[in-house]
Amino acid sequence: MELQVTNSPFSQEQAELLNRLIPTLTEHQRIWLTGYIAGLQGPAQVQLSVPAGIPVHSDSTTPVQASAASKEVTVLFGSQTGNSDGLAKKLSKKLEGLGFEVTVSSMGSFKTANLKKIENLLIVVSTQGEGEPPDNAIPFYEFLHSKRAPKLESLRYSVLGLGDTSYEFFCQTGKDFDKRLEELGGKRLADRVDCDVDFEESAQAWMSQVAEALGQGAAGQTTAVSASSEGVTVQESEYSRSHPFHAEVLENLNLNGRGSDRETRHIEISLEGSNLQYEPGDSLGIYPENHPQLVAELITAMGWNPDELVPVNKNGEQKPLQEALLRHYEITVLTKPLLTQVAELTSNSGLTKLLAEGHEQELRSYLAGRDLLDLVTDYSLQGAPAREFVALLRKIPARLYSIASSLKANPDEVHVTVRTVRYENHGRNRYGVCSVQLAERIQPGDSLPVFIQHNPNFKLPDNPDTPVIMIGPGTGVAPFRAFLGEREETGASGKTWLFYGDQHFSTDFLYQVEWQRWLKDGVLTRMDVAFSRDTGKKVYVQHRMLEKSKELYQWLQEGAAVYVCGDEKKMAHDVHAALATILEQEGGLSPEEAAVYLTDLQQQKRYQRDVY
Repeated sequence: MELQVTNSPFSQEQAELLNRLIPTLTEHQRIWLTGYIAGLQGPAQVQLSVPAGIPVHSDSTTPVQASAASKEVTVLFGSQTGNSDGLAKKLSKKLEGLGFEVTVSSMGSFKTANLKKIENLLIVVSTQGEGEPPDNAIPFYEFLHSKRAPKLESLRYSVLGLGDTSYEFFCQTGKDFDKRLEELGGKRLADRVDCDVDFEESAQAWMSQVAEALGQGAAGQTTAVSASSEGVTVQESEYSRSHPFHAEVLENLNLNGRGSDRETRHIEISLEGSNLQYEPGDSLGIYPENHPQLVAELITAMGWNPDELVPVNKNGEQKPLQEALLRHYEITVLTKPLLTQVAELTSNSGLTKLLAEGHEQELRSYLAGRDLLDLVTDYSLQGAPAREFVALLRKIPARLYSIASSLKANPDEVHVTVRTVRYENHGRNRYGVCSVQLAERIQPGDSLPVFIQHNPNFKLPDNPDTPVIMIGPGTGVAPFRAFLGEREETGASGKTWLFYGDQHFSTDFLYQVEWQRWLKDGVLTRMDVAFSRDTGKKVYVQHRMLEKSKELYQWLQEGAAVYVCGDEKKMAHDVHAALATILEQEGGLSPEEAAVYLTDLQQQKRYQRDVY
């Protein structure tokens, strides 16, 4: 926002000077200047400010003053796909650059006995499924919410939550941590920030807030260390989520046989010239485009001019409306915050009623499976101004796909396995945004904006002799193709066992020839398959696991690591239940003991999941 005489307490000359200075400041310079001004005013007058539009929530009224804060800071993260992990490490580098002694740890590795000793605690955590903590956060979450949790009157803390506003329990895990730490006596350094899928700007704002709160009185150190802090940035990859690499597509094949009800694309992408690196277990982020037909229908329904210039980011950049809706804005998912803003913009009585208290179930039902075209037609929103309307939309999020290749086996390439989503709902044909683009509108030679999403929570064992059990039905088998490709290249000697399932053996056996070759060569020790539509009774991977319970239990006793990839809502729960049953049947454990056994496996990183 530009300072003006009308929106600030400054004179015209002062406003002009500030408008020339502020855009040129680095982040470290802004923090230093904030501390300097605070020092002139005295600690009692320090106020934390948040840029407009950043979602900040708290039950407290005033963040704690930290002028006498310890220089030791603990950063704990709970992460399923790696986003919280990555942000925690960025925060650590930022604070170390400001002179703090920072300890970074996964919640799953953190020793809860040390919690009482911590003075400054920063939490970065995502939310899974229906408001649940990520796998590596579960032990710490349960401890903190148990009667064993200590009083924390000397604790200063702040929470950054990652989530998705299209889910009902948006950032619930972050909210739970924030509330519980306050209940235990902790004081907020800075208010909790809840991030949507486009989290970079909100996360950076929170980091600055935290740095300011911790750094009162430490402004003099900022300049001294800024050079080394900037050096960290230089070492980071040139391409990232916020600056994707436009990669050439080398191959695009349908893996399903003729007559299959499914279409699964094997996409090979060149990373040549990008210097992007990945490991098995990481994901590839792809920024998709919306379906041109949906964009055209939406513009027609609203009576908009496709060539009208509209903003596409907060820097004031403008693009023609058609291009903005095609490449920049999400139009296939509805969220409660979006409906609330649209109701305010349009003064639509029907929407206002839907959002009113007492209509929660009706709203929940409406949001499920509908898109922006449904909204504008169901509530007759034609005529709403395009510029104001699109400004309410969130950025189209990247789609993450488990990488199906080993960089050692395929230098300068990355492969993904994508199932095409097409279905009919509410009287219209619907499309998976990215999957249908890949299936119908991307050919070899075309390019895609991509980045690598590192996931340290889904990695092969450090010891190549460790037995590995892999459970991945459907496209969930993708990372295990990467695992075996890597183990073949490195000559890992540990035995491997793959459980794979799909609908039909004859048409849906993804990568069948490769599994058979790896079985022949000994890279894959054994494989059990379940094709659910080939028998009268549907058989899934968890059934095959139970059939092999004695052998599977023996592998666990030998120290095997278990990996699960695929659908979180049903498959992952069924597989988890099967593992618990095997422990009870073969190990003689009670249900409670089996649950503790699996939790211990997770903490030892011998039970890892990549679920979605």
